[in-house]
Amino acid sequence: MRVPEVTSCGFRLARPGGRPQACGMELRTLATAGSWLSPLSLAAYLAWAAVWLGLGHAVEHDPLRGWLARACAVVFLIGFMAEDRIGQSLGERGFVALALLMAASALAPVGLAPYAPAPILMVLLAAVLAARYEGRALWIWLLALNLAMGLVMWRTWQREHFILITIIGYSSFQLFAALVMRYAMRAERAGEALRAAHAELLATRSLLAEGARDRERLRLARDLHDVAGHKLTALKLNLAALARDPVAGADPRTALCVQLADELLADIRGVVQAMRRSDGVDLAAAIRALGECFPRPRLELELAEDARPANLQQAEALLRAVQEALVNAARHSQANTLWVVLRREDGRLRLDLRDDGRGAGELRPGNGLRGMRERLEAAGGGLQLRRTETGGVHLQAWLPAVAG
Repeated sequence: MRVPEVTSCGFRLARPGGRPQACGMELRTLATAGSWLSPLSLAAYLAWAAVWLGLGHAVEHDPLRGWLARACAVVFLIGFMAEDRIGQSLGERGFVALALLMAASALAPVGLAPYAPAPILMVLLAAVLAARYEGRALWIWLLALNLAMGLVMWRTWQREHFILITIIGYSSFQLFAALVMRYAMRAERAGEALRAAHAELLATRSLLAEGARDRERLRLARDLHDVAGHKLTALKLNLAALARDPVAGADPRTALCVQLADELLADIRGVVQAMRRSDGVDLAAAIRALGECFPRPRLELELAEDARPANLQQAEALLRAVQEALVNAARHSQANTLWVVLRREDGRLRLDLRDDGRGAGELRPGNGLRGMRERLEAAGGGLQLRRTETGGVHLQAWLPAVAG
C-alpha cells in the first residue's frame, strides 16, 4: 500500500497529464511497503484469503453467483497488488480509476454473496485510500463507499436490522484501518525527516572537522615560522659573528654549529611549506558516514585518490550534492543502490551520482536541486540532471580541479 508523496528539498516530478509532484518522494510505510511481501501486504493477503474462504458458502448454494463473487475478489486483489507496485507512477486520474475498479470489485461480492465476509475488502480499500488521501478527501471517499455498500446491502440482503449492524461494524473497521495508516505515515515521515537531519549533521560535522584541521595546521605552520624560524635566524647571526672571531672561529665546533643551524632552519622552512600545502579534503569517510544513516539505498563508492576538492567550499558543494542525492534516492522510486563516482578528468573534478530507482515523468528542479546547483556554480562548477532508461535519477556535477 503506497504512502503519499511529501514535499522535500529535492527535484520535482511532473507526471504526464498531471501537475508536478514533490520530487517523487514516496514514503513507504515501515520502509518495506513497496514490496508484495511486506508485513502490511501479507496481512492484507491474509484478510483477502478469509474473504475467499467465506465466499465458499455462496459457491455451494449458487455456484454461478459464488464463483462470480470470487472472480470479483480476484480482480480486487490484482488491483491491490497493482496499486502497490505502480501506484507511484499513476497520476491522480489513474489512481481514481484504479480505486473505483477496486471499489466495484469489492462491492460486487457484497451483493452476490449476502452475509459473507466480503465487506472486509472495503476495509483494505480504506487503508489504500488513507495512504493516498487525508482530511476531507479521505472522509468523502469513505462516506461514498459506505453509502454504496449500504445501498447494495439494502437491495440484496433480507435482514434490514443486520444491514445496519454490518455497516456500523465494518465502517468502524475502515476508520481504524485508515487511522492506523495515517499514524504509520506520520511516523515514517518523522523517521525520514530524522534520517535527513542526521545526514545533514554528519555532513556539517565532517566539514567543520576538516576546517578545524586546516586551521590548526595553518596555526602550527605560522607558529613554527614566526617563533622557531625567528630564533634560528637570530642564532645563525650570532654564530656567524662568532665564526669571525679569531679564537672561536678557529674551533671546528663553531663551524659545525653554523652548519647545523643552517640545516635546521631549512628543515623548518620545509615543514612549514608542507603544512601550508594541502592535498585536498578527503570526502570518503564523510560520504560513507552519510550512507550509514539510511537503510536504503546502498552506497557504491568509487573515489579516485587524486580526486580531492581543493578547499572547503568545493568539499561542501560535493558533499551536499551526495547528501541530496542520497536523501532523494532513499525517498523516491524505491532505489536500492546509489552509485557515487568521483574522479579527476580533463582538469576537473567530476562527480557522478546515479540510482536504480523506478520513477516516471519529467524531472523539474526543486529547492534542494537549485541549492545544489548554486553551491556548485559558486565554486566554479556546474550540474546536469537527467532520468536513466530504467527510471532512476542521474546527476553529473563538476568543479575545477584547482580552486580559482
